Amino acid sequence: QVQLVESGGGLVQAGGSLRLSCAASGSMFRINHMGWYRRPLGKQRELVAIITSDGASTVADFVKGRFSISRDNTKNTVYLQMNTLKPEDTGVYYCYADISITWNDRYDYWGQGTQVTVSS
Repeated sequence: QVQLVESGGGLVQAGGSLRLSCAASGSMFRINHMGWYRRPLGKQRELVAIITSDGASTVADFVKGRFSISRDNTKNTVYLQMNTLKPEDTGVYYCYADISITWNDRYDYWGQGTQVTVSS
């Protein structure tokens, strides 16, 4: 049974910072790439950042220079550091992981989502 457990969301003023964490647990052969998506109110889910198993990262254009992604493979955990937050960053943030249960498969897993609210 594989689960992704998120933490770190909450309410922050514009210009502030938050750090989201997501830990994967269960029986796994390998965790491949991990990342973060978000869904602003009334909009479709969008990719925020992705990181490979060896640490190569990509962030979306609309958060470049403000957000960064990292991971700790000893803890099966991915992080999203969010700085200089804007009201438009408000939304539900979802952790994502591409996980191999055996050497010859891979599946998409999702966290439950955590609310981030940025006040003006």
